[in-house]
Amino acid sequence: MKLNFDFEKIIGKIKPMHAVGQPPVEIGNNGVEDDMFHYLTEANIPYSRLHDTGGCYASNVFVDIPNLFRDFDADENDPESYDFAFTDELLSKMVAAKVEPYFRLGVTIENAHMVKAYRVFPPKDPAKWARICEHVIRHYNEGWANGFHFGIKYWEIWNEPDNEESIELNNMFKGTAEEYYELYAVASKHLRECFGDSIKIGGYSSTGLYVGYMQEEEKYRQPHEITHWEARAIYHTKYLLGFLDRVKRDNLPFDFFSHHSYMDVKRTEDIQKYAEKLLADAGYPDIEIHLNEWNTDRTRDTRGTTKASADVAAMMMAMHKTKMSMMCYYDARIDISVYGGLFNPMTYEPYCTYYSFKAFGKLYAMENQIEVSGDLGDGLYAMAATNGRERGILITNIGEEKEIETNLGRGYTAYRIDEKHFMTKARVSVKKFKLKQYDTLYIEKNL
Repeated sequence: MKLNFDFEKIIGKIKPMHAVGQPPVEIGNNGVEDDMFHYLTEANIPYSRLHDTGGCYASNVFVDIPNLFRDFDADENDPESYDFAFTDELLSKMVAAKVEPYFRLGVTIENAHMVKAYRVFPPKDPAKWARICEHVIRHYNEGWANGFHFGIKYWEIWNEPDNEESIELNNMFKGTAEEYYELYAVASKHLRECFGDSIKIGGYSSTGLYVGYMQEEEKYRQPHEITHWEARAIYHTKYLLGFLDRVKRDNLPFDFFSHHSYMDVKRTEDIQKYAEKLLADAGYPDIEIHLNEWNTDRTRDTRGTTKASADVAAMMMAMHKTKMSMMCYYDARIDISVYGGLFNPMTYEPYCTYYSFKAFGKLYAMENQIEVSGDLGDGLYAMAATNGRERGILITNIGEEKEIETNLGRGYTAYRIDEKHFMTKARVSVKKFKLKQYDTLYIEKNL
């Protein structure tokens, strides 16, 4: 298989496909511990989405509106009604680490809601909830209530309100679709009136447009009894269409659409194409699209493995070819949860998966994507960038073993990423080399 890298042909800017959900934060005796944040800085991680911050039920001090405004009956115009303490610490340390917060306005998931649900109900007064959100934004962007001027761009209204059609089973929003549409309508209009185009408003973190891959697979097209999983997927599409109807009917602010996928690369490509079609058909062909929860290997057997590091590299490169504007991996927490795929909670060291993010971050820092042509496909992914002083190439193979020939000359250094090689130098001839399944290389040259 042949690959050609044309560093004289710039085809666009590298997009932030390597953002994360949650920073690797802990609470210690001195408040918010940021000992791990340097890893984000070193990987040029541009954004960290703040949802489930601190973990489900693990902390009641971060980000969520009921944590920032503890008594809904209090005066939303009074700074004394707000508790910003821990969130101030968190965001200050994120900004110091050069990671921009991506702020979810809403609540953390309640996985044990069938025992008792606490905060996942629709706000009893959407207009007041919107005014509370306004003051949160003013605190972090305009200095209100002894606040900051962080210039946070992305403000997302809730998370996965469509999680289940049954209100009883829904662990994110125990309300109807119409109640969420109304909440979004009230909040988005109010925030636009307050802040104009200085912020981007969107949502709603669709649980997953999984019909996108199902309609491509033969087994789902054959007559069969609809499973609960399929019924949920159908509902998620119905929910989005209803949301888009409301946004269009009332001309609501809608700067970005966010959705989730926990599928593999191929299926997520199908999901993304489906999302693009639904948005275009509704009149939003150019809206920003964010995959702000994704994880290809959230199992005990695959977390932190060579396979995981290759899968995430492939996902970032595959999605970069689509209309995707940003991706946030779920997530960068330090935790025993299988979702925490970047850091080992026992050693506090990065898994090899982290280094795929670091490699992509090197491309992102160079900014300029160059043309890569040749025999891409069949599990082979490659991207390259330059800033005129450096050249960088990320290449991974999630398919069968391949022999690769390139047009690269002398002066390049290759680094291997797998369970035994944490972005360490490899004895590889960049002119011709083999890639086994799940091999990942970062190749660079200083000019």
